[in-house]
Amino acid sequence: MKKHLLLLLLLIGIHSLIAQHYFEDELIDTNASITLGLLNGGGSFIGADVETLVTDRVGLQIGAGLIGFGGGVNFHLEPSIRSSFISLQYWHQGIAETFTQDLIGPNFVYRGKKWFTCQIGLGAVLSRGPAFPENLIPTPVLLMYSLGAYFPL
Repeated sequence: MKKHLLLLLLLIGIHSLIAQHYFEDELIDTNASITLGLLNGGGSFIGADVETLVTDRVGLQIGAGLIGFGGGVNFHLEPSIRSSFISLQYWHQGIAETFTQDLIGPNFVYRGKKWFTCQIGLGAVLSRGPAFPENLIPTPVLLMYSLGAYFPL
């Protein structure tokens, strides 16, 4: 009887010790990520961006998508690829005859802890191309935004 009681107490003690460790989807932090979504990749309709951290908080980003490309320099608010950041971005929307415009400007990019990302900012128009709609009044500054999912690499 004493052996069974001792074994039971030992199992309860081990279970209590193991329960102190957090097993659920521990987030592994890396120094690179890929983002897929709407208006990603330089303001492309559907695009992708790849970012790599060059320091704890500074990252470089390059992307491309359905008729567009872009790049940026990012300053993360926390020392993690999963953190939100302020970015100076360049967007080139369209290529050759489909070129609409290119923009440069600051953006705030929100990143959720697991996968969600969205951004909003303002971009100064550097030039306009042949695909810019004639019925629109050209403005010197435009809203830059995107919505997507990111995945640490």
